Amino acid sequence: MSQKFSLLNFLGRPFSPLYSTVMKSREFLYQKGLKKSHSLNVPVISVGNLTMGGTGKTPVVAYIASRLLVNGFTPAIISRGYGGASENKVNVVSDGREVFLDAKAAGDEPCFLGHSLPGVHVLTGIVRILPCRYAAETANCDILILDDGFQHMAVARDLDLVLFSAASLAGNSRVFPGGDLREPISALKRCSAFIITGITEELRERATKFKELLLRRFPNKPVFFASYEATMAQSLTDKSLHLPASLPTPLFGFCGIGQPLLFQKTLAAQKIELTGFMPLKDHQPFTPSLLKKINSRAKASGAKALITTEKDLVKLRKEHFSLPVFSLQMEVQPEDEFTTYLEEQINSFKA
Repeated sequence: MSQKFSLLNFLGRPFSPLYSTVMKSREFLYQKGLKKSHSLNVPVISVGNLTMGGTGKTPVVAYIASRLLVNGFTPAIISRGYGGASENKVNVVSDGREVFLDAKAAGDEPCFLGHSLPGVHVLTGIVRILPCRYAAETANCDILILDDGFQHMAVARDLDLVLFSAASLAGNSRVFPGGDLREPISALKRCSAFIITGITEELRERATKFKELLLRRFPNKPVFFASYEATMAQSLTDKSLHLPASLPTPLFGFCGIGQPLLFQKTLAAQKIELTGFMPLKDHQPFTPSLLKKINSRAKASGAKALITTEKDLVKLRKEHFSLPVFSLQMEVQPEDEFTTYLEEQINSFKA
């Protein structure tokens, strides 16, 4: 964690008990039916976090959607559409055949999912029960994936997955604003299972210890590991695919995701030579001044091309750059136990 965020957490620590009480009270109201949790006539899978920041939800959501397609479902991904400018109550990003909204209107993650998952509907809306109902009742989707849904208790779910990043786990284990948690640890009693993402040999030992901690605290909830694998690199210019080893090097890297330095480590693991790297904040808008800065830094560094994430690429146009730009495509690689668990859950939805 940066010194800036460590200082902010330290200053916010006295307010953590207050925020924790607010979140516990909110949970209590839903549990007692004093706040309405809406049920739908189709199964709902929630993929979410307890922590602030990135845990690799998007590749996991994409993996689950792909498994649902293979099993004959017509899935819809429902997102809040963070960062998207559209103010409609229901925004159809994709109907599984065509993508209707760009990243500026829909948000970068829904736009990326719409482009990368043919056959999957992608919808956004601030009041998420509305796009959920549209997907189930109007678009005839027969299963929903609630993206970043753990805290969104207004929509009832049949499977509730909570993700932790192997790089950060539970952070300092304090509740916002004194720490990295959106809710107290006790909120995890609501979930069905845990996935620790971004497993590498370097992080496996600490992830295993955290898994053991979760199993002691929540003994009836399985804990799974998942890693990420770089598959191909896509060109911004013509959408062509290339092996990472065949890219023109050296490259200049940049990205705006929850944990940008993890992307830098991924590039290093691929033995991609970098002349420099620019980490940006999550969902960073690419303003003309920022694009000019990225261009000038890349050229000054001697790079032959630039490389970024798939989520960032959907916000860019080839006219933005004087050098070639590529995105590194990442696929989640869950352990076999999770695949078996997911298939069992999917089969139960068919019954």
